[in-house]
Amino acid sequence: MKIDVLTLFPGMFAGPLDESIVQRARENGILQLGIHNLRVYTHDQRQTVDDRPFGGGPGMLLKPEPLFEALEALTDVSSHVIFMTPSGRRFTQAIARELVSQEHLVLVCGSYEGFDQRVLDVWADDELSIGDYVLTNGALPAMVIVDVVTRLLPGALGKDESSEEESFSSNRLEYPQYTRPATFRGMEVPEILLSGHHAHIAQWRAEQSKLKTAAVRPDLLEAEIQKAGSRKN
Repeated sequence: MKIDVLTLFPGMFAGPLDESIVQRARENGILQLGIHNLRVYTHDQRQTVDDRPFGGGPGMLLKPEPLFEALEALTDVSSHVIFMTPSGRRFTQAIARELVSQEHLVLVCGSYEGFDQRVLDVWADDELSIGDYVLTNGALPAMVIVDVVTRLLPGALGKDESSEEESFSSNRLEYPQYTRPATFRGMEVPEILLSGHHAHIAQWRAEQSKLKTAAVRPDLLEAEIQKAGSRKN
C-alpha cells in the first residue's frame, strides 16, 4: 500500500512512524509512506498557506491554491483522499478495514480553523476524526490512521491472525490474557487457561470478552444488537 500525508508539520512524523511495526512494514516493502510539506506548494516568499475567512470570525483558514496544487501533484485515479477534520466520521477499526482495500491513501492534515470548503467539495473522498475533541492540527490523527491501517496489511504483523483476535475485531473488547508464571504474588491464572481444552478456553474467552465489553463499552454491544435487528428486517 502507498500512503501520502500532506501536512504543515512534517517533522512531527519522524519519530512515531520510524519505529516498530510501521517501520518494519516500510523496510519490507509492505508500506510505501511519503510525508509532504504543504508549504512546498506555495509561490510567495513567506510561503503563505492561510488567510482570514470571508464573513469574519476567529482564526485562519487553509487557502485553496496550495492544497489544489499539492493534491494535483500527489494523486492519480487510484488515490483515495481523506481529510483530517473534527467534523469527520469517527475513525474505527471497521473503517480501517475498509481503507486496507485502497491502493493509495492521501491523508490531508488540517490546521488553524480548517479548510476552505471548495477544497473539500472537490477533493474529499472522506473526512475522518479520531475522537470528539479538538487537536492542534491533523498530524496526530493521520499518524493514528497510518498505524492502524498498517497493522492490517498482510504480512505487517508476521502472523496475520494477530490482528483478527484483537479488540474491536468483532465489535467487542479483547478478553483478559495471562502469561507465565501461573502464580504471581498470590494471584492465580484462571484454571481454564491451564486445562489445554481448546473448546472450553474459546468459550471462556468469548464470555469474558462480552462481560468486559458490557462493563467498559456497552455502546459496542448496543451497536451489535441494532445491526443484527436491521439484518432481520
